[in-house]
Amino acid sequence: MTAEAPVVEVDDLRVDVVEQGVDIVDEVCFQIGRGEVLGLVGESGSGKSTVGLALMGHTRRGARIVGGRILVDRREILKLPANEIRALRGRTVSYVPQDPASALNPAIRIGAQLEETLSAHNYGASRDERRERLDEMLDEVLLPRDEGFLARYPHQLSGGQQQRVGLAMAFACRPSVIVLDEPTTGLDVTTQAHVLDTVRDLCGVHHVAALYVSHDLAVVASLASRVAVMYAGRVVEQGPREALYHAAAHPYARRLIEAIPEMSGRHALVGIPGAAPRPGHRSSGCFFAPRCTYAVERCTQEFPPVERVGDRHEVRCYRKDDVLAEAKHGRKPAEQLGVLGPGDGLVSAQRVTASYGDREVLHDVSLAVKPQECLALVGESGSGKTTLARCISGLHREFTGDIELRGERLAPGARARGLKTRQEIQYVFQSPYSSLNPRRTVGQIVGQPLKLFFDLRRREVDARVAAMLDRVALGPTVVDRYPDQLSGGERQRVAIARALVCKPSLLICDEVTSALDVSVQAAIVQLLHALQLDMGLTMLFVTHNLPLVRSIAHRIVVMSDGRIVEFGPADRVLDAPQAEYTRKLLEAIPELEPARAGDGAPPAGG
Repeated sequence: MTAEAPVVEVDDLRVDVVEQGVDIVDEVCFQIGRGEVLGLVGESGSGKSTVGLALMGHTRRGARIVGGRILVDRREILKLPANEIRALRGRTVSYVPQDPASALNPAIRIGAQLEETLSAHNYGASRDERRERLDEMLDEVLLPRDEGFLARYPHQLSGGQQQRVGLAMAFACRPSVIVLDEPTTGLDVTTQAHVLDTVRDLCGVHHVAALYVSHDLAVVASLASRVAVMYAGRVVEQGPREALYHAAAHPYARRLIEAIPEMSGRHALVGIPGAAPRPGHRSSGCFFAPRCTYAVERCTQEFPPVERVGDRHEVRCYRKDDVLAEAKHGRKPAEQLGVLGPGDGLVSAQRVTASYGDREVLHDVSLAVKPQECLALVGESGSGKTTLARCISGLHREFTGDIELRGERLAPGARARGLKTRQEIQYVFQSPYSSLNPRRTVGQIVGQPLKLFFDLRRREVDARVAAMLDRVALGPTVVDRYPDQLSGGERQRVAIARALVCKPSLLICDEVTSALDVSVQAAIVQLLHALQLDMGLTMLFVTHNLPLVRSIAHRIVVMSDGRIVEFGPADRVLDAPQAEYTRKLLEAIPELEPARAGDGAPPAGG
């Protein structure tokens, strides 16, 4: 932090659920200097977005700021009248939301929305001055300033362009503070890298204090100089980026780091069992104690105080010395996936060309998946990877070419295939929130394929369902629950159990971790790897997350614009890519490992 007074000071902030009177966040303290980026990280429900909104004097419906101080440019914003707080939003403190599409008005052209941002805050003495500033805004975020672009509507822009427009609007009035709430979560890795570069440049050039809210520690490592880790509404550790990533003193922060996939693949990917408690369900003492391997009786009695462990490095943990001592031993090394034999492909696609109406999205694609291997299908959005997976599974019928299972040609479309074939190829969808029937219990959901594919009695169905729920680490207690009573990770485990209960030969996983926290993602990948070994599964793993691929895949297929641009063993593709497209993908990935080296150099991808 600079020697001058901080731009943002948050002291003992508390936000409550209005009806229940229980805290969402409490005892939150941090500072941000001019031109500094503070990363605020934690799992879903940790309260990080609530803190970000509070910097604008705002809360979501049903919540209320009930305690603490927030100073921005030495003004205590929580004591300002409502009209002054409204004037402050966008002019002094700006906000960039997670979903760029929902942040822009779909009925108003881009140029009009950008100009409206300036006029609403009386920025500039005339329309000419505002137009001059509008051109500067577009240059700053590397967007065209021609009339054709300004005349477009939001839906006519890509996701990356929409997010750049959002950044232009946020920086329009030269704010002192900007809150970025997971602004790259839904973007491809290359688009994400461009957006992060833009944020870094704008904050540096204009000396803006930034709070970057994210669950992705690797992204934060590429951008923030300091990091604060939140768990269940409390900041449990904060400090310089290198100190935190290299020597985390809180067990939760350490476990988060161990859950991050690395491009090197040197370390094992380890998830965090259990889930963070919700407001009103938090026990006494340290909230992480039920999930913590370091917990002792004292941890369950009183929440730990703030203690200093280094220069600007603070933690709330009674066992911090033990955690730091263990951190010196390094992370657990990764297990070897094993070498595949030369056997024939279990499933093959030959010269497959697929379309959506008149638009051709796959062009003459061929590949084979060997028995008991995990083949990763990677690429950006629109590369065709999901379409290829859906053709293989029978969910997409508009294709030409041959798809075979054990040498037998499969009909286009699942309904044209026999029960045996449909049972052998199972699909796990991307969203754990929309792929489960909300009106059925977990037992009914997992048991449905058994009733479809096998002639079993009720007792046999119940026994197989219970056994499979045990295998995916859920247990019989969830049988009578509905999906809305489960976390995202638990729902995805239910979806995996539903796919595996009928003992398929091929499991297709379509971006199954993209909607999950990094700790849950690691647990799901661990689970899939264990199940593959245990059940002799063959997997087609569709993802855009290249570091994750190293932890699970034997071979990689890289796709771009509906074509395969590179194919080979995972180590070779990731360590020595031959295609220019693959090299660009790898260069764009934010990396945690340079930050862990403690050399202070900006991480790759930044």
